[in-house]
Amino acid sequence: MNNHKALIEKFYTAFANQDTATMAQCYHEELLFEDPVFGKLNFEKATLMWKMLIERSKGNLKIEFHNVKANENSGSVTWVATYLFSKTNRKVINVIHAYFEFKDGLIIKHTDTFDLWKWSRQAFGFKGLLLGWSAFMQQKIKQQAQISLEQYLKKYL
Repeated sequence: MNNHKALIEKFYTAFANQDTATMAQCYHEELLFEDPVFGKLNFEKATLMWKMLIERSKGNLKIEFHNVKANENSGSVTWVATYLFSKTNRKVINVIHAYFEFKDGLIIKHTDTFDLWKWSRQAFGFKGLLLGWSAFMQQKIKQQAQISLEQYLKKYL
């Protein structure tokens, strides 16, 4: 197994164990993280985002991962987060495809992609089914996530 594949596995094993300190150790200090909800985040914000999500899950978060691939420059993994969405208490099973770039043996770029409409159908039920595809609702989801993260960051930054 190459070092970058082992690094991805270390990151997601730590995530599954809710070990944010080890997750942060996998990231380069110049990290650029991006996903459909939180947008672009630097190292500090990304590591605190993971901490926030784990804390808010209150131990009700299951992380699984498979299909880990990596070479000297880039890598990918498919991971699944199963949890109760805190605002509606509805079960969400989110399948995420992650892509990575590496520098100095660490993750310098981490991009997560997933179907936001599928996520909203699970998180919001009928409302998500009807409106989750719309740019308006997707923007509201993003805004609320970013506001939550900004409020959380005030505790640490």
